[in-house]
Amino acid sequence: MTANWAAFATAEPDLAGTVEKRFGAYTHHVIATLRKDGSPRTSGLEVRFLGGELWLGMMPNSLKALDLRRDPRFALQTNPGEGTGMGGGDVRISGRAIEVDDVETKAGYVEEVEPPEPFHLFRTELTEVVRTSIEDDTYLVVQVWTPGAPLRTIKRT
Repeated sequence: MTANWAAFATAEPDLAGTVEKRFGAYTHHVIATLRKDGSPRTSGLEVRFLGGELWLGMMPNSLKALDLRRDPRFALQTNPGEGTGMGGGDVRISGRAIEVDDVETKAGYVEEVEPPEPFHLFRTELTEVVRTSIEDDTYLVVQVWTPGAPLRTIKRT
């Protein structure tokens, strides 16, 4: 089961706001894709939240774009920032990336983001959103959301 960003934000608006803020704190993040042989590839990436979607834009024929064309599964992790504080927590999103070739959709993205052209554009279908944070300098708190299920929160000391 998958959901787009709008469905996630409707189901869990507080967590979605935290996730967007965390991604907005830095420009570059890390995406993991699958190579032809099935091994993982990690790459830097910029993301955008626009019109109820989480968008991934990539340079033409970049290896990560070619990976996603072959196998749409991805894992995306926020930039941890400086030091060890994880300001706002660590956020990971997993899902499928669907390439968008629709001229009108890409034109709207270009108008908002002004990426260098040409480029690959992928919209995402989420399978999991996870936030890990520290609470009261005592607890490790893990929030896990999957489509169709309630938010799970796990606290560890």
